[in-house]
Amino acid sequence: MPPRSDHAGGSAAAAAATHADFDSIDPLFHVLRVLPFSFLRPPRTRLRLPSNLALPSPMTVFSLILLTYFAVVSGLVYDVIVEPPGIGSAQDPGTGAVRPVVFLPGRVNGQYIIEGLSSGFMFLLGGVGIILLDLAVDRTRPRSLRVSFGSAGAVAVVIAYAMAMLFLRIKIPGYLW
Repeated sequence: MPPRSDHAGGSAAAAAATHADFDSIDPLFHVLRVLPFSFLRPPRTRLRLPSNLALPSPMTVFSLILLTYFAVVSGLVYDVIVEPPGIGSAQDPGTGAVRPVVFLPGRVNGQYIIEGLSSGFMFLLGGVGIILLDLAVDRTRPRSLRVSFGSAGAVAVVIAYAMAMLFLRIKIPGYLW
């Protein structure tokens, strides 16, 4: 029995879909796309998803990616490997009292756990602000919702930038002055 075609009966939509795959003007793209398949044949596998397995919703995938992004930019891998303290302490030279320190000043390649989490949250806040700004330009939404998305996104981006720069100036004294 001959293999079934990927698209039904030579319709104009199917022809346009296959032509859309080769819209690049880069000749190397065409060579890399055609050359391996001139002598290699992909195996004919008939893999099917189990019937009781459903794909996750787009919001679930987005949440997992956002959580992974937060873990990576917070330095979670560093925290697991090096096991730094959660927070530091420094003695006040004037009074001699010991006060807590959240940022490890002067060491770019070291951090406290709270420092990494707070910096990661600021990066996450900036990313969510950019997503809100993107939602604000959608003309199909009501005007009041677009204004709300735009203002919340702009505020989030400004707060994230200002706090990230403040964290950087605490971390590296005299940087960009």
